[in-house]
Amino acid sequence: MNDNNPVQLALAWLVPALGATIFVTIQCFSYLNGYVGSGGTMQPTTFDPAALWGVSIFYGAWVIPPLLALARRRATDWAMLGLGGLLFIVSTLAGVMDGLRDGGHLVGLELLAVTLPGVVALILSWRHIRSN
Repeated sequence: MNDNNPVQLALAWLVPALGATIFVTIQCFSYLNGYVGSGGTMQPTTFDPAALWGVSIFYGAWVIPPLLALARRRATDWAMLGLGGLLFIVSTLAGVMDGLRDGGHLVGLELLAVTLPGVVALILSWRHIRSN
């Protein structure tokens, strides 16, 4: 990768964002499958409005690191690395905890869909910052 190409860096940050979306979708279907399979005897999970807003804001924030990559400023590069790293760490920890609770297949999916591309995006971001 050309270390000075912000479009490639933005695409590198979009991959874990897409992975996080795929993970949460499969997690919802996995829960729904378990709920239906139990005949509705499982304790239903409900979210209050604040929790729904929090989840929406968290997953919506995944769009910010790619946009910061396109800004081509030193301060936005550091903000991209910081925010992207924070999203990556929180997604990994939350996904692994949810996977341990809901099924091991979700842990594997989290590591493959979010953690691996997140590590690549962090490395590319760090190289981009060091090259400028």
